[in-house]
Amino acid sequence: MSDTLQPDLTASDAHVHETTPVYRLEGVTRVYTGKDRSVTALDAVNLTIAAGEFVTIQGPTGGGKSTLLQVLGALDSPTSGRVLLGDVDLVRESRVALARTRAREIGFVFQAFNLIPTLTAAENVDVGLEPLGLARAEREERVRAALAQVGLAERADHRPGELSGGQQQRVAIARALVKQPRVLLADEPTGNLDEHTRDEILQLMEGLCAEGLTMVVVTHDSAVARRAHRRLRLERGVVQEQGS
Repeated sequence: MSDTLQPDLTASDAHVHETTPVYRLEGVTRVYTGKDRSVTALDAVNLTIAAGEFVTIQGPTGGGKSTLLQVLGALDSPTSGRVLLGDVDLVRESRVALARTRAREIGFVFQAFNLIPTLTAAENVDVGLEPLGLARAEREERVRAALAQVGLAERADHRPGELSGGQQQRVAIARALVKQPRVLLADEPTGNLDEHTRDEILQLMEGLCAEGLTMVVVTHDSAVARRAHRRLRLERGVVQEQGS
């Protein structure tokens, strides 16, 4: 484990929409232990992310990016340290409580669109609401609003095979947005898109941040990173803030 003191990476006031940070990580370490050796994926990470921030994470393969995203998404627990989402320490929550948090407060978008090919765009978006137990009328209204938010209101009845790659990713983003999350976590969300479509998706994401949504994006694409409010680099489990 590194003895280097890591700075507390705190957002500037320019992008803060509320006083309580969305995330606060304190001394977060994640060690994977095998038969022959242990691997430190996260090394005493201190990190604060404010509401409405667009944060990108870059770094080499195996540097800990996916682990950090899983910890932020309540999909994995650190070996030590605290992970606060608002005022709630995710490390202390039960499995049931964590599942509820993922269902209500965290949206996920991945490089693969992960759409069900036999369902329409609206039905794919509706999948994101299944854990919430909402009434049919509210579900239908949320689905319509989410598709409109990503510019696909007129494509609600189209199946994935009838949509372009960029439109499919918009459906995937709508599926994450439909539950009205506090934060959107994305792993290489533009990795399967051409340059023009990538820029369209980035413009959409920037608009979501302007409305107050917090986004944390893992990416290898420097063009994506340049559009972020903050750029972090994660290497050998250590987080460093990069210049603009």
